Amino acid sequence: MRGFLPLSLMASVASFWFALGHGGNLELAVVLPALAIMLAAMLAERRWAYRADWSRSRGDAAADLASAGVLFAAVDPLLKWFGPVAVTAALASFGVGKSLDLFPTGWPFALQVLLAALIAEFGSYWSHRWHHERASLWWLHALHHGSERLYTLNNFRFHPLNYALNYLMGIAPLLVVGVPEAVIMGYFAATLPVLMVQHANLPLQNGWLNYLFSTNEIHRWHHSSRAGEGDTNFGRSLVIWDQVFGTYRNLPANNDPLAIGLYAGSPYPSRASFAGQVWSMFLAGCCRQTA
Repeated sequence: MRGFLPLSLMASVASFWFALGHGGNLELAVVLPALAIMLAAMLAERRWAYRADWSRSRGDAAADLASAGVLFAAVDPLLKWFGPVAVTAALASFGVGKSLDLFPTGWPFALQVLLAALIAEFGSYWSHRWHHERASLWWLHALHHGSERLYTLNNFRFHPLNYALNYLMGIAPLLVVGVPEAVIMGYFAATLPVLMVQHANLPLQNGWLNYLFSTNEIHRWHHSSRAGEGDTNFGRSLVIWDQVFGTYRNLPANNDPLAIGLYAGSPYPSRASFAGQVWSMFLAGCCRQTA
């Protein structure tokens, strides 16, 4: 399946570009294609699964559905409201307006989107990496790695605090430097299709895109149950900063991790319900075992 991701990217960018040029709703122009891509991936998994055993529930579907519901219904809308308010309040405390007005809004639009992407992905990269390297943060992120299979829906398997920290590390810097809303939406248009299929149980063959985007082919390595393999490919949707900081991993096709999930011996309660896993951060033993 060589064309799925390129066509998805083109459809998303075309939808955004049309809305931008005709005064349309930019958020809808980005979100609707992303939802369509996600649904198409979920349907395609039923017919062209990359691994048949990943199509069978392992008691994780309920947690994945609960997490997706919480993120879409509460966490994401709250962050979209709270993020700008928090940034404005923080800047106001230093006697600054809504932003520092450092972003080069006079640049060509495509270059503005590229710069915004590099800024957002830099923050997201380090947020993700720190969630692997620091014990207290790992406990939040372990919920995402608790599933022993990869399929489209568990892309949305996140502890709310983990999701919030990732969002703030990636998006808040854009608000601080004064990136226009249209540029931010342009960044989303160029990256949400990647996220929608990042965990897809599909035999996508992305070729050179694997060196730019965090595709499902290379993201499998990030979910390896072996530390040497799993502590790689931290990029949210791009792997540019993985290339820079030496955490990029990509091997030939059909050379995959032996197992997906938490590292061996982890005390994290990955078999618990979504609520139980979220609550576990308050229980004794909230730590990480890496081997």
